[in-house]
Amino acid sequence: MIIARSPLRITLGGGGTDLPSYYREHEGFLIAAAIDKYVYVTVMRPFTPGIYLKYSQLEQVSQAAEVRHPIIREAIQMMGFRTPQVEITTLADIPSGTGLGSSGSFTTALLKCLHAHRRRHVHQEELAELACQIEIDRLGEPVGKQDQYAAAVGGVTCFTFHKDDKVTAAPLGIETDTLFDLEDNLLLFFTGFSRSAGSILQDQQTRTRASDAEMLRNLHYVKELGYRCKQALEQGNTHHFGVLMDEHWRHKKLRSGGMSNPRIDDWYDLALRSGAVGGKLVGAGGGGFLMFYAADRVGLRRAMASAGLEEVRFRFDFEGTKIVLAA
Repeated sequence: MIIARSPLRITLGGGGTDLPSYYREHEGFLIAAAIDKYVYVTVMRPFTPGIYLKYSQLEQVSQAAEVRHPIIREAIQMMGFRTPQVEITTLADIPSGTGLGSSGSFTTALLKCLHAHRRRHVHQEELAELACQIEIDRLGEPVGKQDQYAAAVGGVTCFTFHKDDKVTAAPLGIETDTLFDLEDNLLLFFTGFSRSAGSILQDQQTRTRASDAEMLRNLHYVKELGYRCKQALEQGNTHHFGVLMDEHWRHKKLRSGGMSNPRIDDWYDLALRSGAVGGKLVGAGGGGFLMFYAADRVGLRRAMASAGLEEVRFRFDFEGTKIVLAA
């Protein structure tokens, strides 16, 4: 039995510039942080031939082409299983559709497990790129490269997405005290809305490819905000980082009418009145988690609890996708 785990992620600045429709023309940049909430994948060899899958559904098939789960199907085919005899099980600390990059985390954990099952070593960047090939190239999903790279690499990392599809990853150069400040004062609250990011990202991709001036201006501005967030954090100015989060959110909402809704806007305004410096929805938008940088953690937690929002506490993960059991 082999078990791999892959961290979920939060975006600290520049989100949305990791889509190929943008970075292949303009280069992308963002800061992402892996957190200690994980997707787990187990791979083992059953006693009888076939492919046995246990996720939100159960599958038992004889050939990879018959697998209904698209990512698992493509991963098995990519790995070249000629006579499949494998059982795959997955579970997660937090459900999908919540804006924390679970699809990329699942894909990297699955590929890590399958490589270990075949006794092959795969480096972090190679693992991330293989996951991108499955989701973007083979399945044609309108997603970027952030989730796969953030999960594979871990840590609090600056990613540059080059026009030639290469990705450069470099740790954010912040002091330990600043790191602890972020862990203590970045708070995540679940809105209760789960959603697929596909429609919002598809609209962004379509408009970007069409050189929509408004969309491009928005993404250029958000990328510049990513660089400003990097500077603020490396200077230890976390309060200004919180202000930039608010600026980011206000520009992010302009990308799509489905980015927010009246209830999310009300919760956001309540948070700003109750101790938050700034915040945003994590992920493509429309639901999932609200993340705030808090000047008053106690007041913010009290206000969000009174509004019925559940907090998920976290620390940063610095290991990335890894094998946690090989037996």
